[in-house]
Amino acid sequence: MTDPSDDTRPPRRTSAPRGAGGSGATGGTGRGRAPRRDGDAAPKRGWKPREGGAPRGDAPKRDGAAAPKREWKPREGAAPSRAGAPVRSGRPPAGADRRPPRALDDDARPRHDDPPIPDEVEAKQLDKVARGELRTLSKDNADWVARHLVMAGRLIDEDTELAHKHALAAARRAGRIGVVRETVAITAYATGDFALALRELRTYRRLTGRNDQLPLMVDSERGVGRPDRALELGRSVPRGELDVPVQVELAIAMSGARLDLGQPEAALTELQIPQLDPERAFAWSPALFDAYATVLEELGHDDEAEQWWQRSDRATIALEQAEIPDGEDTVEIIEELLDETHTSSGSEEPPAEGEPDGASV
Repeated sequence: MTDPSDDTRPPRRTSAPRGAGGSGATGGTGRGRAPRRDGDAAPKRGWKPREGGAPRGDAPKRDGAAAPKREWKPREGAAPSRAGAPVRSGRPPAGADRRPPRALDDDARPRHDDPPIPDEVEAKQLDKVARGELRTLSKDNADWVARHLVMAGRLIDEDTELAHKHALAAARRAGRIGVVRETVAITAYATGDFALALRELRTYRRLTGRNDQLPLMVDSERGVGRPDRALELGRSVPRGELDVPVQVELAIAMSGARLDLGQPEAALTELQIPQLDPERAFAWSPALFDAYATVLEELGHDDEAEQWWQRSDRATIALEQAEIPDGEDTVEIIEELLDETHTSSGSEEPPAEGEPDGASV
């Protein structure tokens, strides 16, 4: 699926001007009427009222006389306008709001295509930052949108289609809110609708001015079959302006675009960033190590690739087992070489008080 480009509809044909077929005089003359000669004016026929009296209401004006006025009467049941004047054909006056009155709580009413929300889901379960973006909405509408966003976040990994429906339901009520368009984009990407994801991400970027979803935009360009444009988009923002996690995600996406173009050496170079540290595990490390191992396999370096697969596994385990203090997302990876005669006594001393825990691999 690609972005809309040239309009493939046939061009609209311009209709001929009214009367273009020609309306010249007929060849013969009228009965009892003398033919016109050049310079002679056509004979005038005097207008006479038809027999029986008063002229018709649609008769033309003659000799400056005004056409008779027809008395207007409102039809039965017609309501007067606000100014007191009758309303013709029951239509509201020009400039009036023609929409039917809407209930005050209409924003909070479910619509026929909105997926249901369990009663236990509450608006306060949404992230505080995201809830802050909904402050421009009425309270009822903000709560309704927040609950749909909560459901989208819960279902994104287990039922992407339903998660996307919740995101669309939120967008119908809050289409100008950045976090809502971002959620629609992420759920669309999860369902494989990369064109929709790209459009929504562009809208999100325009509304918020943020580049934190640039890696997903690059990957969506790949998804619609445009790796060249993906690389161009990825280079459009200086890396230093992005947060470190976004830099890592962008490197992975750019490496994938290089592989799409059959450039494995360049794909490996894209991943050789400072964050490719085998001795420390960050939240993004497993994905980065996996991408690096994949490119090494593409180049035929199977042994080296296996080492990075193992590092990815160790980083995953370390992150799962480590108790990371609030505000931190990194742990130390300690690689130990164990000889065959070493056995665990089960009497390991606990770390000293105040000393950070390490993750043994």
